[in-house]
Amino acid sequence: MTIRTLLIANRGEIACRIARTARRLGIRTIAVYSEADADSLHVASCDEAWPIGAAPARDSYLRGDVILDVAKRAGADAIHPGYGFLSENAAFAKACAKAGIIFVGPPASAIEAMGSKSAAKQLMEKARVPLVPGYHGDKQDAAFLERQANRIGYPVLIKASAGGGGKGMKVVEQPADFATQLASAKREAAASFGDEQMLIEKYLIRPRHIEIQIFADSHGNCVSLFERDCSVQRRHQKVIEEAPAPGMTEARRREMGDAAVAAAKAISYVGAGTVEFIVDAGGDFFFMEMNTRLQVEHPVTEAITGLDLVEWQLHVAAGESLPLAQQDLGINGHAFEARLYAEDPSRDFVPQTGRLAALRFPDAGVRIDTGVREGDTVSVHYDPMIAKLIVHGADRAQALDRLSRALEATKIAGLATNIGFLAALARHPAFAAGDVHTGFIGEHEADLLPPARPAEDTHLALAALAFMADRKRQAEDSAARSGDPSSPWNRVDGWRLNDDAHHSLRFRDGEDERVVTLHFRRNGFVLDLPGGSVPAQLLADENGDMIVTLDGVRRTATVIRDGLDYWVLPGAGQPNRRLSLIDPVLEAEAMAEGAGARFTAPMPGKIVQVLITAGAKVAKGAALIVMEAMKMEHTIAAPADGTVAELHYGTGDLVEEGAELLRFEAAKG
Repeated sequence: MTIRTLLIANRGEIACRIARTARRLGIRTIAVYSEADADSLHVASCDEAWPIGAAPARDSYLRGDVILDVAKRAGADAIHPGYGFLSENAAFAKACAKAGIIFVGPPASAIEAMGSKSAAKQLMEKARVPLVPGYHGDKQDAAFLERQANRIGYPVLIKASAGGGGKGMKVVEQPADFATQLASAKREAAASFGDEQMLIEKYLIRPRHIEIQIFADSHGNCVSLFERDCSVQRRHQKVIEEAPAPGMTEARRREMGDAAVAAAKAISYVGAGTVEFIVDAGGDFFFMEMNTRLQVEHPVTEAITGLDLVEWQLHVAAGESLPLAQQDLGINGHAFEARLYAEDPSRDFVPQTGRLAALRFPDAGVRIDTGVREGDTVSVHYDPMIAKLIVHGADRAQALDRLSRALEATKIAGLATNIGFLAALARHPAFAAGDVHTGFIGEHEADLLPPARPAEDTHLALAALAFMADRKRQAEDSAARSGDPSSPWNRVDGWRLNDDAHHSLRFRDGEDERVVTLHFRRNGFVLDLPGGSVPAQLLADENGDMIVTLDGVRRTATVIRDGLDYWVLPGAGQPNRRLSLIDPVLEAEAMAEGAGARFTAPMPGKIVQVLITAGAKVAKGAALIVMEAMKMEHTIAAPADGTVAELHYGTGDLVEEGAELLRFEAAKG
């Protein structure tokens, strides 16, 4: 192999994953990092690291010229682009070739051929690969595209021609919504890909999303590494992937594999790629697109084949032949991958930012691909994925059981995540039965996203005991530093001078307030909870991992304290919960400031559209402001009939999380 030094032109979990394989092969690795990533895990994972610019990706990870300059100065033989950023940038691949540096990916010509969804579909149409009915041409006049949608028949899917990851993609149910959704899709596409060209397709009902992993070398060899089912999605972004696809017959697997290999050979493909198909309820499959790079979900393919796809990439990039032929490849067992995101499923999966107060994964039975550590911050500048949990089993049932256990054993606190949602998905009987399709989440929304419920007594009890554990540690530290460690004033065992031995704790539970009164007893406590009084003991507490008894039942749980927030992780299939201790002093200050109805930014972002003017009267549900954050659009709507009294920001303004966007006065009566 001629690759001795590899520059990884990416960040996060994929950069860490590439570094692991390169290190095993004895290849020296070079990381690049933005100002926001100076202390990141991917920097620590490589042999050396070079700064490349400011936090926004356009000023750092998308600066191909800067990255190439670093590669030359650092003596890199090759550049691995990972996925996202420059991985499907034909101009960057050409620049690498011109500079004499190996681009670990397909040739620029293949990227160009598949880089436009419209052009790719035209190419596949000529190759007689079945396509979903739609319009894939260059004519982009809005009125013309609307006529095409009317011709195809609703519902239709608007897709960014250069897109991926669900960005620039909108489902339109009726003609009246087409113009608005087209404009929104174009804005998202321009922001994410610098290209607002669209294609229009018939939106299939209950389809499955099945993709074929292919691999080709520069000697004319190309193989299929079988399929992955990526049907379970939210906002057209994959949530849980698996391999092989449930219910796939050997005949259909060969048919789809042959079609994917034919598509790759038609463009003289080299390297790892994925040909994506949409499969209708009758089993017919249609070409969607080809991703000319490694995919986020590649670990499930590695799990069932026993291969390291990054290692294959490096061999092929160095000019070697594929290590195995098609007849040497087989499927062993079943694998799942779950994507853990910083997002709030209860608020339409809106991305979250903040510090990871805790991030702890199971020690055995699960592969973790992550680019962050406990204490790191999830930034507004990049994708909010925290980690991927990958499990493998002898069959689908065993693999799914391992996935459920891994999700329940994962401990995360500090910001809202989809961990509970993933666990609910993995436990759902329809998912266990393999009845998956791209509308699965919407179909089972009532089960997967139930209405918010008050915290259970168990959550409140654990938070109260965690509070007492903190008080005990603080008292012990204070006593050790005092001149009289045995003073009764340093005790937290309930001793009082002329006072009742109890604490009343107030917790914020969403919009509600819960009170727990904790009475001291000789061997523990009695807790007055909303559901009644129970005896309790705190037997052990180490780094938030507690052993307690509640009403005589011994159990283990984890409570992570982050400031005044108590993140309660009770285990045993119970949901996680954040409870915020109400500080009487801070509460009094807030009340003194006065309170009023405010429209605040749900996260840091940019105002891309202001749809009303100050003084405008609007109806309930009317769109007021459109924000863009983490490359997705979020619409702020009126909660009731009323008047927009003041506007505090305009189009193009940057806003921080919590910033007051406007003042709204609800109509009286």
